[in-house]
Amino acid sequence: MTLVAGVDSSTQNCKVVIREVATGGLVRSGRAGHPPGTEVDPACWWEALVAAIADAGGIDDVAALAIAGQQHGLIALDGAGHVIRPALLWNDTRSAAAARDLAAEVGAAAYARRTGTVPVASFTAAKLRWLRDHEPGNAARVAAVALPHDWLTWRLRGYGPAGSAPLGPDLDALVTDRSDASGTAYWNPFTGDYDLDLLELALGHPAIVPRVLGPAERAGTVAGTVAGASTVVGPGAGDNAGGALGLGAASGDVVVSIGTSGTVFAVTDRPTCDESGTVAGFADASGLFLPLIATLNAARVLDAVAGLLDVDHDGLGRLALEAPPGAHGLVLQPYFEGERTPNLPDATATLFGMTLAATTRPALARAAIEGMLCGLADGLDAVRGQGVASERVLLIGGAAQNAAVQRIAAQTFEPPVVVPEPGEYVADGAAVQAAWVLTGSRPRWPVSIAAEPAPDHQPVIRRQYARYAIGGRLSPPATAP
Repeated sequence: MTLVAGVDSSTQNCKVVIREVATGGLVRSGRAGHPPGTEVDPACWWEALVAAIADAGGIDDVAALAIAGQQHGLIALDGAGHVIRPALLWNDTRSAAAARDLAAEVGAAAYARRTGTVPVASFTAAKLRWLRDHEPGNAARVAAVALPHDWLTWRLRGYGPAGSAPLGPDLDALVTDRSDASGTAYWNPFTGDYDLDLLELALGHPAIVPRVLGPAERAGTVAGTVAGASTVVGPGAGDNAGGALGLGAASGDVVVSIGTSGTVFAVTDRPTCDESGTVAGFADASGLFLPLIATLNAARVLDAVAGLLDVDHDGLGRLALEAPPGAHGLVLQPYFEGERTPNLPDATATLFGMTLAATTRPALARAAIEGMLCGLADGLDAVRGQGVASERVLLIGGAAQNAAVQRIAAQTFEPPVVVPEPGEYVADGAAVQAAWVLTGSRPRWPVSIAAEPAPDHQPVIRRQYARYAIGGRLSPPATAP
């Protein structure tokens, strides 16, 4: 039995799955926690990776491994391979002004043509500009720029700071993949090349960037104390691209993920270029493309309102289903921690439509779920507006297993909603890549379906949400197939 491992180094946790190559069957798994915050010492991620591998029973019997990780995070390295400062995560919005400056200096349309994206606070280029402007001493020391999965892959292969890693600080040994490179805002998914002029514009001087590997290209082998040197290491991926691989998403599938953040993305065979910056024209981890929108506020909207109502998520769902679609006119605009789509980093949440009839526990519970889903439905419209087909919505993430979220999603989204069984799809996607690298062929492992709520589109939900949206809808209703 040949085994491969997939890693999901997410914002909150590190998860490891070990699967059998022929069937995709889960053999064992492990996990370890990450510290909270919007900036984190990457050493904590390395410690969690080692702990999660140990929790999974080790990888001495694993033939190949790949790491998928949270996108955009800035790991700045000096010439000796030391991390210069804590990594700035995707959800750190202090770089919002820096993103606006970069877009203004290059021009939004030109930036989109060069990278498929327009900078927002999340992207690595914006964080580099923030570093240049606010910590010039640290910026001057930057010799190489890595993303979380790049750095973990580098460390796993035996590289690292001088004196603390067997292969030392070879910065030229850093590697990445198309999907994560496309989230930097200085890589061109149309040509497959870095736009180093944009990196220098952001940082103020040149720096080493990871070499971009193809989907089935080997990064090397595991070294050091984690396992023997026979375990092949894949290039890895960004988390959303890893999720698409794990789900086996194909043309016509739009994935809506409800986690810490919310994402809407689809796999397409042609790149997209949205000059408004609403849809990020990312690459995927299979050689295709992954147009995507992301929201900062997803499941934590439900956390906040459930806490306010003193119920758990199941209790919130039961309350929500006591109210009719539209929640008697109550609308929650859920920008609790600013927002990325629409790009409103300083926004706060607002409750609209409060009347005596609407101000009830069930209506507030329903407004929370509807508000969260309407933000994602606006994102679906924007993705469809780029010509992306949407034959069905694959609803994933922890909140997707809530029966009320499933039912209200079927009332909010126009395409049919399908809910896969709960799973670690990002880690599974990394395992798919590991098997692909090992065998030369992409495996097609089955994905089980947990629920298919009956289509029940209720236009009132989106219509009343649009009345209060800041700046209106993200895009007109889509006419794409």
